[in-house]
Amino acid sequence: MRHTSSFRTAFVAVIAALAIGGASGEPALAQTPAVAAPEGPPGASGAVSLTLPDAIERALRASHRIGEFQARREAATAQAAARSAADMPTISLLGGYMRTNHVDEYAIPGGVLKPPTVIYPDVPDNWRTRLDLQWPIYTFGRVQALERSARSEVMAAEKDVTTSSADSRLDATRAFWALVTANESVRVVEEALALVDAHLRDVKNMQDAGLLAPNDVLMVEARRSRQQVQLIEARNMRDVAEADLRRVTGLAPDIAITTDAVLEEPPPALPAHGTLLAEARAGRSERQALLARMDAIGERRTAVAAGLKPTIAVAAGFDYARPNPRIFPRAGEWNDSWDVGVNVAWPLWDGGRVKADVAEVAANRRAVEQRLAEFDTVLDFEVKQRQLDLGAARASILAATDELAAAAEARRVVSERFRAGLVTNTEVLDAQQALLVAQFDRTRALASARLAQARLDRALGR
Repeated sequence: MRHTSSFRTAFVAVIAALAIGGASGEPALAQTPAVAAPEGPPGASGAVSLTLPDAIERALRASHRIGEFQARREAATAQAAARSAADMPTISLLGGYMRTNHVDEYAIPGGVLKPPTVIYPDVPDNWRTRLDLQWPIYTFGRVQALERSARSEVMAAEKDVTTSSADSRLDATRAFWALVTANESVRVVEEALALVDAHLRDVKNMQDAGLLAPNDVLMVEARRSRQQVQLIEARNMRDVAEADLRRVTGLAPDIAITTDAVLEEPPPALPAHGTLLAEARAGRSERQALLARMDAIGERRTAVAAGLKPTIAVAAGFDYARPNPRIFPRAGEWNDSWDVGVNVAWPLWDGGRVKADVAEVAANRRAVEQRLAEFDTVLDFEVKQRQLDLGAARASILAATDELAAAAEARRVVSERFRAGLVTNTEVLDAQQALLVAQFDRTRALASARLAQARLDRALGR
C-alpha cells in the first residue's frame, strides 16, 4: 500500500505541476521517448499532428488576449495620427438659415428725381455659407510634445502585444508538454498493468501446479484492480490535458490530436546569473513598455507645461450670404466676402490649473518609475529562482534515472527468484510497484525540467 500511495503522489505531481504552471500564467515542459496521443474517436472529422512550434503558432492565432492588445495598439496608433495632425490646418464648410421677424425698412430720402435709398431693408430669410480655415502655426512645442507622447504610447502598446504573445507561447508550451507527459503516464501505467497480467498468469499456473495457495492469486488480482483504477485516472488526466491544449490552440473537439515530441533531450548549458539577468533586462517586453510609458509621460508634462505659453494661429474664411452683414447697405441679395487674420492667445492666469496638471503628470511619472524599480527587483529574484529550479530539475533527472535502473534490475531479480521459489508473491508485487513509482519519478523529473526551462525562457523574455 505504501507503494500505491507513492505512485499516486508521483502521478498527481507530474500532471499537477503542468496544470499549476498554466494557472499561474507560466510555461511548462518539453521532451521522454517519442510519445503520440491516442487516435481520435471514431467518426472524427480530421486529425492533426502537433509539434511544439505548431502548437505555439496555433495558440498565437487563437489568442483573444493578443487580439485585445492588437486592438489597443491600433487605437494608440490612431491617437498618434490624430496628434500628428493637430498642427495641420483645418478647413470647414459652414452653412445656416435663420428666419427673423419683419421690421420697418429704413431708407434715406432721395432727391426730386431720385427714389429713396433703402439702408436697412426687411429681409426675414437669412442665408449664410462660409468656407473657414484655422491653422495653429506656433504652439510653443505643445502639439509636438503630445505627438511624441502618443508615439511612445504606440511603442508601449507594441510591447504589450509582445508580452501577451510571450504569455500565449508559455501557455501553449505548458499545455503541449502536459499532454505529452500525460500520454507518457498512460503508457507507463499500461506497461505496469501488462507486467501484473503476466505475473498473474504465472501465479495461476503455479497454483494449478499446487505450488501456491489461492490467496496469492487473490492478492495479484487485487493489485491488478488497483492498477486498472490508476490507468483510468491516467487516461482521465490525459483527456483533461488534451482539452486544455484544444482550448489554447483553438482546435475543434472533433479533430484528433497527436503530439510529435520527445520529453527528454540533452540539456543546454546554463550561463551565469549575471548573463541571464542582463538578457532578461534587455529582453523583457514588460520592462520596455514601462520605459516607453515613462517617455510618454515626460512628453505629456512638456505639453502641459506649455499651457501658459502663447499660441499663434492663422484664420481665414470666405463668406457667401444673403444678406451679407459685411456689405453696406444691407440688401436681400447674395454677396461674397473674405477675411484673413492672425490670432495670438496668451493665458496670463488660469487659477493654478496648469500647475496642478503638471504636478499630476509628474506624480504619474514617479509612479511608473517605482513600478520599474519594483519590476527590476522582482526580475532579479525571478531569474535566480528559475535558474535554481532548472538546476535542481536537471539533478533530479540524474537521480531518477539511477532509481529507475535500480528498480528495473531489482524487479528482474525478484521475478527470477520467485520463479525459483526463493521469494514470496508479495515481494514481486512490491518490486513491480517500486518500478512503476521509479518510472513516474523520472517522468516527473523530466516534466519539471521542461517546466523550469520554459519558465526561465519566459523570465528572460525569449
